[in-house]
Amino acid sequence: QLVESGGGLVQPGGSLRLSCTVSELILRLFTIGWFRQAPGKKREGVSCSSSEGTTFYVDSVKGRFTISRDNAKNTVYLQMDNLKPEDTGTYYCAASRTPPNDVYFSDPAWYDWWGQGTQVTVST
Repeated sequence: QLVESGGGLVQPGGSLRLSCTVSELILRLFTIGWFRQAPGKKREGVSCSSSEGTTFYVDSVKGRFTISRDNAKNTVYLQMDNLKPEDTGTYYCAASRTPPNDVYFSDPAWYDWWGQGTQVTVST
């Protein structure tokens, strides 16, 4: 089970930190990814962290978003800084049994389990 939290309304240039709480087993063995979906658009990958801590980011968030793991809290975070209106959407975390690569890490079909999502709105 994956449970997201931390979404909300923020002004452009602001920051939010999303949390994805998972079981200890999933955190230890699985790749965890973050995705987002804006109304009327396809779900798109944002970032992921392998079980060994290797991280990947899509170009649109590089330098602004940071994914990290806290093993003691069974949580994966997505720190989002310098937010833009185009970052608005429902954010989901997902788990995959397969180690990621730079081609498939952002493909939703590659992930096996999903959380329920948390809404992020960037607006004045």
